[in-house]
Amino acid sequence: MNTKGRVLLLVFLFSFSINTIAQNVIKHTVKKGETVTQIAQKYKVTPYEIYQLNPDVKTGLNENSVVLIPSKSNKNSNVFDKAKETPKPVVTAQALDTHFVNLQDTLYGIAKKYGVSILELENINKEILKEGLKAGQVLAIPFKEKRAVTKRDTTKNNALYHEIQSGETLYFLANKYNTTPKKLAKLNPEISVDDIPLGYKLVVSKNKLSNTPKANYLLEYVVKPQETLFGLSKMFNLEQDQLIALNPELENGVKEGMVLKIPTKFSPSLNKQKELKDLTLSLNPSEQVKELVLLLPFNISNIASDTTLSIKERLKKDSFLNMTLDFYSGSLMAIDSVKKLGLNLNIKIFDTQESKSSSRVEFIIKNNNLKNANVVIGPFYPQYVEQAAQLLNEYNVPVISPLRETTKTYSNLFQSMPQSDYVKTAMLDYIRSKKGNMIALIDKKKLVSRQFFEENHKDVFLASITEKGGYDYEEIRTKFNKEKTNYFILETASTNTILNALSHCDKAKADGYIVELVVLDINDTFETHEIFPKIVKQRILFPSLTNYQETEQSLKFAADYRKINGVFPNQFAIRGFDITFDTLLRMSQTENFVTNAQTIITEGVENKFNYQLSNTEGFVNKGVYIMYYDDEDLTVKHAK
Repeated sequence: MNTKGRVLLLVFLFSFSINTIAQNVIKHTVKKGETVTQIAQKYKVTPYEIYQLNPDVKTGLNENSVVLIPSKSNKNSNVFDKAKETPKPVVTAQALDTHFVNLQDTLYGIAKKYGVSILELENINKEILKEGLKAGQVLAIPFKEKRAVTKRDTTKNNALYHEIQSGETLYFLANKYNTTPKKLAKLNPEISVDDIPLGYKLVVSKNKLSNTPKANYLLEYVVKPQETLFGLSKMFNLEQDQLIALNPELENGVKEGMVLKIPTKFSPSLNKQKELKDLTLSLNPSEQVKELVLLLPFNISNIASDTTLSIKERLKKDSFLNMTLDFYSGSLMAIDSVKKLGLNLNIKIFDTQESKSSSRVEFIIKNNNLKNANVVIGPFYPQYVEQAAQLLNEYNVPVISPLRETTKTYSNLFQSMPQSDYVKTAMLDYIRSKKGNMIALIDKKKLVSRQFFEENHKDVFLASITEKGGYDYEEIRTKFNKEKTNYFILETASTNTILNALSHCDKAKADGYIVELVVLDINDTFETHEIFPKIVKQRILFPSLTNYQETEQSLKFAADYRKINGVFPNQFAIRGFDITFDTLLRMSQTENFVTNAQTIITEGVENKFNYQLSNTEGFVNKGVYIMYYDDEDLTVKHAK
């Protein structure tokens, strides 16, 4: 999107937001030497409330800048300890007591002392614990009716039990065990379903195997070196006793080479065969309105309070805002395209006001009834995607991370960006499908990559690194195979290392071997004038998250985007279109979004979406292209 287009889009958002904000805020112009505390006292609000509306003032106030103050009618009831200027908890009917934090205190110790969970403590003291537990803080203690955890003898029957962990809800467990909250409540009539004690042995099924498919639905898994029963249970999202019931030999311990039976639905790496499909051909217009929510970081309030820069000037310096607007421009085109298909959709867009240290995600979700949404796309920062997924997990609302991989996983979280390890594995699996001989040339600085090969891909020979940082041709030559294609897998960002590897490729070909060069990460070094012409001649293979080939669809999108925005789309605009368009089409099928995502692969303008169950929980996108440079016409093509 060009600058003019961004300005118009931002002005629209700005006007919309200011009209909404103006009803609930007062504008204050900062005077010389004025502090946030002084301003808060003047308007009878708390500093925290000012920080909520103006995240940037945490780094200091500038004279004549505008600060937004919440009006009295919209003011929260947070109380501050004026002496220490640290927030005190609000003790409501939900809070039993307060606790003064000492130097030796830990959250675990406090939780244990009052018989509550760490998650409950964190939820009721969110702002106080924002920077972690510190001496001198005063924590609210949530009311908890003290009761003993019922002890069960789990050895005398064939029931399947689950020991309650911190933060787990009946909705989460129902989803995990493929049942309903109502059925779980019926199996456990002695407890309150809204408040299950930590450590309680919850009956999940009267029969350990009642939620396991029949034998003809079982797949085989070969145990790898050093795998444990605990690790396998986590990988397949099964209880240990379920695994043992299906595979009695596990009673004697886990051994390398064992062939285990795993139910298909619990096998993240062995999904059933999926088909690539054009979802526009199978739309199911419904009378029921389908709701998509976009959580995007426009940070309008920051712009409203910044009187020193014009919108054009801000666009020049704010790359994060530019990325957001480009993504949004692509999303708008997707929404417009789907609406033309006559679908009954409701689109909600919220400004998450994200920065590395704060966001409005929790406020938006709790105050806008997002539990009824069909799908949520965003936010951008991984920690806020995780927060959104956690808050919406019990309502089974899918949350899509649009740009980056998250650290935590939830059963409703969809990672739309393929993980780096999977991208590498996809390339290696392609070579295996060609029955190739693999030799890895890994830079000495790529220690994580070397470890990845050592732990997960033992059929790849790792060449030794010489003192000068290159590779010994004679050592590599001992691993060549004249009956197969020999793939040189290169992992480096060093010009000298690349040149050394290219030299070895030429020598191997001269010696009569069939050789292909594979690059797992085409970084800037490969695109220099010195290197690029040389690697193109090798017809290098590489894995890619995007489709480099021009298609009828990509050419049409580029033309339409340029007509609307005055420029050709960049990667963020294309990604905004692809994710939004794919999501809206999946929402508009006979089955719901989650079911469709598990059975259908789709392709957008540049991105492929092949969602599969992850090794932990939730879903990951395994949509990767295997490409190569054609040295005849210097184009990028799909490897067959």
